[in-house]
Amino acid sequence: MIRVLLVDDQALVRSGFRIILSVESDIEVVGEAADGLEAVALAAELRPDVICMDVEMPNLDGIAATRRILAPGTAGSEPPAVLVLTTFGHEEYLFDALAAGVSGFLLKTARAEQFVDAVRTLAAGHALLGPDVTRAVMSRAAGGSGGSGGPGSSGGSGSTDRTLPITIPRSAANGGSGAGAGAGAGAGAGAGAGASGSGHDDRTIDPAALDRVGLTEREREVLALIALGRSNAEIAGELFLGEATIKTHVSKILQKLGARDRIQAVVWAHTHGGR
Repeated sequence: MIRVLLVDDQALVRSGFRIILSVESDIEVVGEAADGLEAVALAAELRPDVICMDVEMPNLDGIAATRRILAPGTAGSEPPAVLVLTTFGHEEYLFDALAAGVSGFLLKTARAEQFVDAVRTLAAGHALLGPDVTRAVMSRAAGGSGGSGGPGSSGGSGSTDRTLPITIPRSAANGGSGAGAGAGAGAGAGAGAGASGSGHDDRTIDPAALDRVGLTEREREVLALIALGRSNAEIAGELFLGEATIKTHVSKILQKLGARDRIQAVVWAHTHGGR
């Protein structure tokens, strides 16, 4: 059973999430919090598997609450996975949320089945970005714009996403799931991180950076497609390889990049853009 804590300052929103999750036999909503301070207390008391976290809340915002919940020595041996849920137009909090340690980021406009799938994905130990959020990662990272300076931000306009320590505490093993950076095939259109061969173009990924981490030609192709939001199955289809082979390539890429999951790989690719 997946234990879920709902955190949002709007009771109606929490009720909606509870209704959606209540029909799932493998998910149980164990508590609700109306602000970040209450979320921190309930997370310690209830030990949920997944926390569905709003960003803008009174007393303590969702990003600051996430930092407290996931702080070393606080979360225990099995820290919860935090899924940030926010409204369209608030994607500027994305990098602050990733730095705080969230495992997933989804817009509240997502369909009910996407929300449920996201909860299950995080509970399984994987990381996930919704398709719209993947596009925000690409845009923000490629532009190297500063931190949002919004809720939970310790930086402001003087900091840069290129040096932001993205620390998502999930296992790198999720590289084989295809769940991370869960965008569809078209999510990365225009991002410029294509692969050499297979009709793609990898000129926007700095060749020197690729050389430094020692990626093979095939791994470069796979990384470029990961950066476009492709799943393992989609990559396998485009490169005419088996899905198990792609899973192996993804694991090696994550290891060489020092990335814990596909989200970090997407950020790496777009923060090492060339021309």
